[in-house]
Amino acid sequence: MKPNKTVIITGTSRGIGFQLVQLFANAGYAVLALSRNASPVANLNLENITALSFDLNKSEDYVSVNDFVQKQWSHVDILINNAGTLLNKPFLDTTFEDFKQVYNTNVFGVAELTRLIIPFMPKNGHVVTISSMGGVQGSVKFPGLAAYSSSKGAVITLTELLAEEYKESGPSFNVLALGAVQTEMLEEAFPGYEAPNTASQMGTYIFEFAKTGQQFYNGKLLQISSSTP
Repeated sequence: MKPNKTVIITGTSRGIGFQLVQLFANAGYAVLALSRNASPVANLNLENITALSFDLNKSEDYVSVNDFVQKQWSHVDILINNAGTLLNKPFLDTTFEDFKQVYNTNVFGVAELTRLIIPFMPKNGHVVTISSMGGVQGSVKFPGLAAYSSSKGAVITLTELLAEEYKESGPSFNVLALGAVQTEMLEEAFPGYEAPNTASQMGTYIFEFAKTGQQFYNGKLLQISSSTP
């Protein structure tokens, strides 16, 4: 029997993605959780969650996702592009390979998974991509984040383009630029920094927005940050 409500979430092994999996599962959604490390989600032992080991840089992993959706679901209501990689390194030390690695995950992987899932989405479907305040034009910028913040700027523009291309047929596309959130990824890049929001708080916000935001927004960048500017 095919599920009624379905969501795909990337980057689910920890932080915001891990929170989102549980929120959607508890709300009755069938959840496909994609992360290089599938164990944390698999260990939740919730029957409406499928955890797949998934690397945005491996073409064969996309085939597995396509096969799963075709055979098990037939449709996808929500796609949340949450996975990301954060590199904090002085620009002169940031190599060509560093830039490629960041863009492969944060831009090319987002584009490819979205391209794969769009044909399964209804007109009222919602693609939510998680960006960063560092990718927003005019926001405060931080040294060491040339690769990361520029990649997050790229997916903002990608979201605007996709919303325009699919405005007649759907789904809707929106992008959330998050301020600093206290996650393991942030701690690894900026040891000792204390963010104003927890992963749980941000997960709850994204959960609600992903379910209903397409009723009010399409092709929009929402800045989820209490800082100014």
